[in-house]
Amino acid sequence: MASDNRLSRHVHGFFHEYLTSQRNVSPHTVFSYRDTLKLFLSFASQQLSTPVVDLNLDALTPDLVLMFLNHLETERSNTAATRNVRLAALHVFFRYVGAHDPLSLDKCQRIVSIPKKRVAAPTIDYLERDELELILAGIDRQNPAGRRDYAMLTFTYQTAARVQEVVGLRACDLQLDSPPQVRIWGKGRKERILPLWSQTAALLRALLEERNVDPRSSKPVFVNMRGRPITRWGFRHVLRKYVGAAARDGSTIGRKRVHPHSLRHASAMHMLQAGADPNAIRDVLGHANSETTWRYARINMEMKRKAIESYKPDVPQGPPVWRKDQDLLAYLESLGKRRDYVEPFKPESP
Repeated sequence: MASDNRLSRHVHGFFHEYLTSQRNVSPHTVFSYRDTLKLFLSFASQQLSTPVVDLNLDALTPDLVLMFLNHLETERSNTAATRNVRLAALHVFFRYVGAHDPLSLDKCQRIVSIPKKRVAAPTIDYLERDELELILAGIDRQNPAGRRDYAMLTFTYQTAARVQEVVGLRACDLQLDSPPQVRIWGKGRKERILPLWSQTAALLRALLEERNVDPRSSKPVFVNMRGRPITRWGFRHVLRKYVGAAARDGSTIGRKRVHPHSLRHASAMHMLQAGADPNAIRDVLGHANSETTWRYARINMEMKRKAIESYKPDVPQGPPVWRKDQDLLAYLESLGKRRDYVEPFKPESP
């Protein structure tokens, strides 16, 4: 089967012209779309018994896309949320193809119309202050790795930064002189500047001095033992290690699903509990939508408890009494027929 130049041309144009030149998306977005297309084309190759290089655009039908989505959930054990992420990437790709290939427009429109699955909003797990302090207290700061871990987790909590924002932090993004602050590059290359606690600034300054890093350089702040930038998986491993140690002490941490985003959640919840304006919290977190920030207010159990205790309903006290001249069944029957007051019934003494 001859290779379909239309498919290869569209794939090349999608990544090199549309995503990079026209939309200027972040490398992480490019990698996400790349991984989705690799999975989809590999699946199509197996289903059609055709090498990937010989696949043609006409073979990529809506039915094949639906089979691929089902394969993700049944064979790869992906969640509905992951399925939706893959489908969103395919939507963007086939929307691009439809705009540049009129002959495939109808098919692309049917693929783009495939709906996402509804998923329940996950419960947000966050750390209480004493739990966070227990995790940080378990870090041995007598060695370079421990000092890096302590500074990294403290910085993550204080700034409520995403893991990718933390591992991508450069020395030149920091201003450690008074007033200390940090420039964070978030999703979609959005930039936000946040103040730093003096304690956090001191930890970061000591970390850079220990490695002889010029604060004006573009070198990464957090590196692994080989001097390379720490990865998201490395961050997860570090956090998991100290969470496991804290959980062995019988802490409530053992009953929670703690992951790197839990530090971000904890920071948001603690700011909310301290009475911070949700709009200010939104700016700290880098949320594009205020509704995302308000999720924290809805799950805060302490705030719910205070709201419930803020009023006392007027509930009549004392045990109920019954009428004297009716038996119980007749009394109950009368409730559905009479609108006037029914005198309470009291059963006769034996």
